[in-house]
Amino acid sequence: MRIDVQFADRVGIAHEILAVLARRNINVVAVEVDSSDVFIDSPELDERMLPDLRADFMQVAGVKDAVAVDVLPGARRRLHLDALLAAMADPVMAVDAAGRIVIANAAAASVADMSESELQGKMLQELLGEPGVQAELLQSGFHAPDREVRLHGQPFLMEVAPVSEPLDTRLGQAVGGVITLHTPRRLGGRIHALQHAAGGFDCLIGESEPIRALKARAARVAVVDAPLLIVGETGTGKELVAQACHTMSGRSDAPFLALNCAALPESLAESELFGYASGAFTGAQRGGKPGLIEMAEGGTVFLDEIGEMSQYLQAKLLRFLNDGKFRRVGSDREIKVNVRIISATHRNLRKMVAEGTFREDLFYRLNVLHLEVPSLRERPDDILLLARHFIERACAQAQKPICRLGGDACAALVANSWPGNVRQLQNVVFRAVTMTDKRILDATDLDLAEGSMLGEEAGQAHESDDWEKSVAAFERALLERLYPQYPSSRKLAARLKTSHSMIAAKLRKYGISGGGR
Repeated sequence: MRIDVQFADRVGIAHEILAVLARRNINVVAVEVDSSDVFIDSPELDERMLPDLRADFMQVAGVKDAVAVDVLPGARRRLHLDALLAAMADPVMAVDAAGRIVIANAAAASVADMSESELQGKMLQELLGEPGVQAELLQSGFHAPDREVRLHGQPFLMEVAPVSEPLDTRLGQAVGGVITLHTPRRLGGRIHALQHAAGGFDCLIGESEPIRALKARAARVAVVDAPLLIVGETGTGKELVAQACHTMSGRSDAPFLALNCAALPESLAESELFGYASGAFTGAQRGGKPGLIEMAEGGTVFLDEIGEMSQYLQAKLLRFLNDGKFRRVGSDREIKVNVRIISATHRNLRKMVAEGTFREDLFYRLNVLHLEVPSLRERPDDILLLARHFIERACAQAQKPICRLGGDACAALVANSWPGNVRQLQNVVFRAVTMTDKRILDATDLDLAEGSMLGEEAGQAHESDDWEKSVAAFERALLERLYPQYPSSRKLAARLKTSHSMIAAKLRKYGISGGGR
C-alpha cells in the first residue's frame, strides 16, 4: 500500500513521520519527500491499518492528513517516461557527463541489435564507432551542432540536448545529454509535412473537358509504380498534378520531396539530390548529409524542370533509375533506395534529344508514363472558377471581406490570353484584391497585360450582374465579330490561341454558322 502524509514544512518532520512506522515495525520499500508531502510505499500496509496509522501521524506536530495513493509520484514519472520512450519511433538515448549510456528506448535497442539493458553502461563512442563524436560532445558540454552518425551501419542525423542541474546551468556545465537519432526518411517526412498539404485530384480545380480528361488519365497513372513525365507550359500546375499522383498512389504514406533542376547549379543540385559524405567539400556538414532521394525512401521524388538538368547529372540519374543505387558526393559507398521518380518540364524533350542536349536513354526511362497538363487558354470554362477560388484565398490572406467579380471583369478574364497560365491568373487576382477596397472588382482593377481582347463587348457585359450571362454575352459577341475574318473553327482557334475543338463547341452553342468545321 502507498500513502501520502501531508504536512506543514518544518525541520525534522519527515524523520518523525518515518519514526511512527518504525515504532510499528512496518517495513518501508520506498520514500519520496517534497516540501509538503512524504510519500511512503510499504507492502505490509493495508486499508484496515490506515485509520489507526493516520491517528498516530496526526500526533506529529504539523501533520495535516494521511491518505492512500495509487502510485508514488517518482514511480508515476518513471512509468510515463518509459511509455513515452517506448512510443517514440526515433532512437533516443540519455548519456551521463562521461558519455556513458544511462537509458535507451526500444527503437535504439532495435537499431543497435541489442537489448535496452545491454545498451545501458556502454560508452557512446563504442556504440557509434567514432571516438571523435564522444569527444566533441564532452568538449562542447553537449551543445554540439547536429551531425550525421552511423549506428549499426545505418545513417542518422544526431540531435543533442544538454541535461543540466539548475545551478550548473548558470555555469554552463552539463551533467549529461539526451541524444535523438533521425533516419533520412523521418527527415524527409518532416520536410514533406512542412512543404506540402495533403490532397488528391480534388485539388485540381476545374470542370472543363480538358481538366476532366487530365484527372481521369492521372488517376490511372497514379497507381502504376513507374516513372512519370508531366509536360505542360510554365504555370499550369505540373507540381500540383505530381503531388496529387503521389497522394493517390501506394506511396502516399511516405515523403514527397521536390527539386527544381533549373534553380540550382550542377554541384549544388547533385548534393541536394544525392547527398554528400563527410568532408566532401569545403563547408560540408560534419558527418555528411542525406539527399532528397535518400530522405524520400519509399516515397516520391519530383524533379521539376528536368530539361534543365546537366549532362553529368543526367548520367547519374540514369544509373539510379536502372538499379536504384547511387553514391553520395565524395563517397565510394553505394546506397540502395526505393523511390518513384516523377519529372516535369515545359520544354520539348524530343527536340532536345534530337539536338543532343538531353540523353535519349534517360528520356525513355523518364517517359514510361506520360501526362500533359493543358494551358489555361485550352480550358477557358475554368477561368472564372479558378478566379473565385483565388479571390477567396486572397481575401482571407489580406483579412478582407469576400469580394466578387463584376461583369466586365469576368469578360476581361475570359478574353485574356494568359501566357503565364494559372500562376498568372492567381497573381492578377491577388494584386487586384490587395490594391482595392471595392466589394465588386471591375476590369480596371485587374491590371491585365496589354493584348487582352476587350472591346464594346466588355462594356456591354458590365450591365449584367450575372457572371455566366456576362461571359456568354462576351463570348457570343467575340465569336460573331471574328468568325467572318476566320471562317473555320481551326482558323479561329489559331487566332484566339486555343483548341479548335473548344471553338467548334462554342460556335455550335451560340448557333454561329460553321460551328461544325
